[in-house]
Amino acid sequence: QVQLVESGGGLVQAGDSLRLSCAASGRTSSTVYMGWFRQAPGKEREFISAIRWVGASTYYADSVKGRFTISRENAKNTVYLQMNILKPEDTAVYYCAASRSYGDPRVTTSYNAWGQGTQVTVSS
Repeated sequence: QVQLVESGGGLVQAGDSLRLSCAASGRTSSTVYMGWFRQAPGKEREFISAIRWVGASTYYADSVKGRFTISRENAKNTVYLQMNILKPEDTAVYYCAASRSYGDPRVTTSYNAWGQGTQVTVSS
């Protein structure tokens, strides 16, 4: 099993930037994708971005394309989410997830391991 720990959340103002980190441990050798999702109060968990653990493929939701960048550092078993030009509607708990599946990386059901989440709050 893979264990995931997110960090880097916080309270920022609109237009600011944050970088989230997700440190993976355990059986990371079977990981195909690492993904970021978020969940705002009263809303479903939504896909933000994903990256292939081996290779260069990345995926983004339309709502963050051009503002967020996902990257990884395999030597540290860490995935990052650089978030720029943050908006109040980006406020949510952000979750990191790991997938052993070659299915659609944009759906929650493709992921078998989840972190505990980190809160991001963007004030206007």
